[in-house]
Amino acid sequence: MARMLAFIVILIPALMAGAGIKFMRDTLFGKLLAPFPWLWLQFVIGVVFFIAGLWFFAGFLLHRDRKRGKVAPKFQKSSK
Repeated sequence: MARMLAFIVILIPALMAGAGIKFMRDTLFGKLLAPFPWLWLQFVIGVVFFIAGLWFFAGFLLHRDRKRGKVAPKFQKSSK
C-alpha cells in the first residue's frame, strides 16, 4: 500500500509537467485551449506547471538518494 501511495505522489507532478509541456507546445503552434483567454497566458501556465513538476520530482529523487548515501559530497545535507 505504501508503494502505491508513493507512486501516486510521484505520478501527479509527472502528469503536471507533461501538461505543462503540452500547453507550451500548443502555444508554439498557435492552438489556444479552452480555459485560457490568451496564448501568452497559456505559455506562462505551461512553464509554471513544467517547472513545478520537475522541481518536485528532482527534490524527491535527491531526498531518496540522500537517505541512501548515494549523492556527491556537495549535495549532502549539512547540519549547521
